[in-house]
Order: sequence, then C-alpha cells, then structure tokens
Amino acid sequence: MTDRTTYVTHAGVRRRGWTDTMVRQLLGSPDVQGRDPRRWSLAPVRLYLLARVEAVERTPEFAGATVLAPGRSAAAGAYAEQRRTAVLAAVRTAPVEVPRLPGPELERRAVLHRRLLEARSPGGPRNRAPGGPRSGPPEGSLVRWQVSYLRHCLARYEALLDGLYGETGRGEAERLLRRRLYEAIAAAYPPLARECGRRMAVEG
Repeated sequence: MTDRTTYVTHAGVRRRGWTDTMVRQLLGSPDVQGRDPRRWSLAPVRLYLLARVEAVERTPEFAGATVLAPGRSAAAGAYAEQRRTAVLAAVRTAPVEVPRLPGPELERRAVLHRRLLEARSPGGPRNRAPGGPRSGPPEGSLVRWQVSYLRHCLARYEALLDGLYGETGRGEAERLLRRRLYEAIAAAYPPLARECGRRMAVEG
C-alpha cells in the first residue's frame, strides 16, 4: 500500500540505517533533486522514492551490505520496531473522516465509480448488452459499490503506513487500518454496516 509518489529524504534514508556508501552504491542518484515537491522550501533536497528504497531493502545486495556495516543490523532492528510502534499508534488514533452524502448522491457516485473501474478493466463494461442500453446494477450490488466507493475516498489514509521500515509490522498495520476504515464507514452509513462487517471478516 505504499504510495508510489511518496518520497524519503537523504536524511530519512540515513535514519533507516543506510550509510552514505550504501546510498551511493545501491540507490544511486536521487529521484528528485532540488526543491521538495511536497512543500514550499528554498533548501535543496535529495529525495528518493520510498517504494524504490523499500524494494532495494529486500534485495540480497542490501542484506550483504547490512552484514558489512558494523552495528547496522541492531540499529535497523531498533528503528524498525520504533517505526512499527509509531505507525500502529497513528493508525489507532487518526480521526477517520468519511464523506457524508445524501443517499441518492452516494448511489450516483458509487455507480459512476463502478463504471469507471469497469471501463478501465481489460474486459470493459459488463452490465450492458452490445449495442443495447445500460442496465441497472444487479441485485445487492449497489450496497457493495457504495462501500467500495467510500473505501476509495478514504485511500488517503494508507499514507499512514508509509512510515513503516520495510515489511516490519506491515501486515498488522494494514489489517488495523482496514478495520478502522470499514468501522468508520459503517458508523457513518448504518445501512452499509453489514457489508462492512462482511469485508472485515473476509479481508482480515
């Protein structure tokens, strides 16, 4: 669930336990060099895509560099545990704001969102006969579509997971975040609570 446009600074990479030599040899040039695109700043920065950093951290080359870097393993392990604890705390306490929409408007947006997803899929729209008019949603689908649309609206909360170090604690944090988002949707829209509960049971 890592956001592919999330960056980490050179200092942030160092805090993850990398040495300057490891950065040069394993990451190479920054993905962005100059002004931080996330905020206004005059100070030059070196930014690396977090997804790329995490990918390198899973390679044998990184593991080998870890062995060669004195004391790095213990420092990295301590940092990973600190980040796991901090991320879990943020996921537990972050207020989840679900969009509040009138029923007809939520249905309209949910149907539109579903049609956009189908249009992007390899098979294309499935609820319409060739050359014929668009049919209504299959029975029971509208509730599922509404939950899917609201879950899509809350995707920004997945950024809470970006502070994790590698895969440490990721599964636990993802499960906790999914549960919190579905619980928030159910609280905001009681008619959708059953579907939210079903998804929590299925997705864990």
